[in-house]
Amino acid sequence: MYTRSHLIAFNTILSKEIFRFMRIWPQTVLPAAVTTSLYFLIFGNLIGSRIGPMDGISYMDYIVPGVALMSVITNAYSNVVASFYSAKFQRNIEELITAPVPPSVILLGYVGGGIFRGLAVGALVTGIGMLFSDLSFLYPWVIVSVFTLTAGLFALAGFINAVYANSFDAISIVPNFVLTPLVYLGGVFYSINLLPPFWQKVSLGNPVLYMVNAFRYGFIGVSDIPVLEALAVIAGVVVFLAVWAYWLLRRGTGIKT
Repeated sequence: MYTRSHLIAFNTILSKEIFRFMRIWPQTVLPAAVTTSLYFLIFGNLIGSRIGPMDGISYMDYIVPGVALMSVITNAYSNVVASFYSAKFQRNIEELITAPVPPSVILLGYVGGGIFRGLAVGALVTGIGMLFSDLSFLYPWVIVSVFTLTAGLFALAGFINAVYANSFDAISIVPNFVLTPLVYLGGVFYSINLLPPFWQKVSLGNPVLYMVNAFRYGFIGVSDIPVLEALAVIAGVVVFLAVWAYWLLRRGTGIKT
């Protein structure tokens, strides 16, 4: 049962996380806007005009949802992994875990900050994408659901990475060698129907594929995967990571010595 003091603790952690990345917005928000604008110009306008329609949709309209979701993924992840590992490195996390604050409140505070940054940057990138395309919000409930679930999933993944990391180099391994391949092979720039049957089946093991396709369905009504199946997979992964992250924090893994 959460008390008023627990709510105050949650609001404090969440506010700290939000103010932390908003204070340095030229480093946290602006690069995403610039990078995605280049994606739209290069892949959408220049290369897209040569590729032609994808599943009957103009290539620019096809890639905008995936690029927007890519920004959600990277920002939600990086916000939590950098913030929580910094708290470990500076050893101020020890004061928090010894305070009368449940592990769930600490977890929700950090993950909430990651979700907020992911949604803020994702909304900005989506707005920029709308300037380059003719997208409409076909199924708003799908868009909002996938937006939030994806941000939560990768915020939790960033938290888990930060728990296990024992150096600043360690927090860059997963983004470079796991996260980036999953994103680029997750159907952001192509339909898996273009792949040979074997690689189509291999692609189904990539959770990002379900997120990108469900998010794209919310805008243009086109998806390589049934949208309810995609939402179920995303929700299942979120629950799994949430339980894992809570278990790690409760045990003090990577924190208590």
